[in-house]
Amino acid sequence: MMKSLHLVARVGERGLLFDAGRVDSVVEVGATVPAPGAAPAVVGLAAMRSRVATVIDVRPLFGGTPMIRDGKGGRAVATMVDGHLYAIAVDALEDVASFAITTAPIANEGGEWDFVTGVADGDDETLMAVNIDQLVARASALS
Repeated sequence: MMKSLHLVARVGERGLLFDAGRVDSVVEVGATVPAPGAAPAVVGLAAMRSRVATVIDVRPLFGGTPMIRDGKGGRAVATMVDGHLYAIAVDALEDVASFAITTAPIANEGGEWDFVTGVADGDDETLMAVNIDQLVARASALS
């Protein structure tokens, strides 16, 4: 089984793996501005490196409580999807390491968790590998 490099991040109690090749940077998001009419998982917009980024909260995708929208921002994984800059809000950024990803036992093509592409063994926990494109699409469509 081939190992690949991933960024380990935490969202609530969950450990997530982001393909390191898709991570533009890890950032501290400054103030956010609400985006009226956007999906509930869209926290708002933030200035990043002289560009506007859409800030995404993935907690609702996992059935969790949405983050407090106080406009203060926080840690995020910055990435490009279809030419647009996104900042995926996380609670903590841990490390970059190689993982052997296996098929997710919860694989449900077209289902609620279709952005989870596999799992890997972490320190005393199972980490979920996510497809960034599908994660952003799911968060943007969440009603």
